[in-house]
Amino acid sequence: MRKNRIISLAALGAVASLALAGCASDGAGGTTEFGGGSSGGGGDKGTITLGFLPSWTDGLSTAYLLQDQLEKAGYTVELKTLTEAGPLYTGLAQGDVDVFPSAWPEITHAEYMKTYGDNIEDLGTYYDNAKLTIAVPEYTDIDSIDELAAASSQFNGKIYGIEPGAGLTGQTQKMMPEYGLDSSYELVTSSTAAMLTELKSATEKQEDIVVTLWRPFWANDAFPVKDLEDPKGAMGEAEGLHFLGTKGFAEEFPEAAALIEQIKLDDAQYGSLEDLVVNEYGEGREAEAVDAWLEEHGGEFDWVVD
Repeated sequence: MRKNRIISLAALGAVASLALAGCASDGAGGTTEFGGGSSGGGGDKGTITLGFLPSWTDGLSTAYLLQDQLEKAGYTVELKTLTEAGPLYTGLAQGDVDVFPSAWPEITHAEYMKTYGDNIEDLGTYYDNAKLTIAVPEYTDIDSIDELAAASSQFNGKIYGIEPGAGLTGQTQKMMPEYGLDSSYELVTSSTAAMLTELKSATEKQEDIVVTLWRPFWANDAFPVKDLEDPKGAMGEAEGLHFLGTKGFAEEFPEAAALIEQIKLDDAQYGSLEDLVVNEYGEGREAEAVDAWLEEHGGEFDWVVD
């Protein structure tokens, strides 16, 4: 199941490039332009648009969880997909997207918040121990980022990253000179799907590879990888994952904002949600995955809408 999901993510990355031109999924198999289009279903309390990057599976998982809960609460929900964080923050600030269902505003997306924060409101933190990592396979004989400089030839002088505009990419670029890696390594950026393809290929062949990863993320369990120690703290401290809304969202949708603010997930709860959405059910069956997760965990929360 996990290997199939990696392949489907690669295909999705190519298709989703349309999102940079403002096109997005409506959550019902069609496409809409920002600011209008068909509904994903729901009720008559108004339409709420959720914007996310499908290859960033924290946002993918929580988008479908919010869609389920908001529709049950009587809202119509539209899902809009993009391939880069920049256009998503722009859409959120401009009101083309109502909610970003899994943002990293404290460290990873801090630059975006400096630019767009005046037009964005924080709707709450649902997970409080997220972090950015540099990882290698478990069988690789180094354990710390400060060992990478001397091992450049072992990794062909490459660190495989994700999207060029991702906060993780920016943080990695800041980290590299701290450890003297800027002269001996190239940070290869493309997409999350491309990075996972490289990781999959290397680990299947038992080859050494360095990649940028993050926690929570299903790939940490799907592949035999380990985080490298970061003695200089150059990849940043742990941070929270937030629900962000366009400015005025809570005033326009107070009931929805109150519901969203209550959502809090621990490691086991979040891990179960992402594993079901990404791995067990997969693309096209996300709503079923959320149903299964709520059946298993719904009784643990007092915010669940039945």
